[in-house]
Amino acid sequence: MPIDVFVTGVVETSLNTLLNDDAESQRRLARLRGKVISVTINEMGKTLYFVFSQQLDVLGAFEGEVDCQLALNLSVLPELRQQANLTQLIKADKLSLDGDIQLAQQFSSLLSGLKPDVEEKLSQYTGDVVAHTLVQGAKTGLSFVQRGIARRQRDLAEVITEEWKLAPQALEIAYFADQVDDVKTDVARLEARINQLLERC
Repeated sequence: MPIDVFVTGVVETSLNTLLNDDAESQRRLARLRGKVISVTINEMGKTLYFVFSQQLDVLGAFEGEVDCQLALNLSVLPELRQQANLTQLIKADKLSLDGDIQLAQQFSSLLSGLKPDVEEKLSQYTGDVVAHTLVQGAKTGLSFVQRGIARRQRDLAEVITEEWKLAPQALEIAYFADQVDDVKTDVARLEARINQLLERC
């Protein structure tokens, strides 16, 4: 099985499962019926085509005309769920949009409504107590990892500025900026004094 077919199948199945679990998402899907949106992931050079009908079809290739084309980096993908972020992303050149911006906003609205309840799904197979314990354990583990990464970043920044002296500290930068301002002021005064002396001559 080609990797593209596998990826599109996984994305399509996941999204349709989430859409079927929520009546509000079904109403948002109905607004997009008959439309086609392409999303290009810049790092991979891959384009996914989202075809809206009674359900959502995700394709790796599409012969017809696309109503809206989006191109973005993987890191921007989570921000696409926030409808208010679209214009900011476009202005910051993080998102390239060709076509109807309202269609992109409706797509963003559809994605923002997809909130999977992992604990509920898991409880169907394991029971409520086990599902709750697993989800809480995963959240705790993720939080621990995020705190560890933040701590390592702080430690690295400290090593770079304090021990290795590869980058100046914030106070050094502020002091340098103050010195530059002082020099500018002195030059302006000197220039004014020279102009006064020239006028007298």
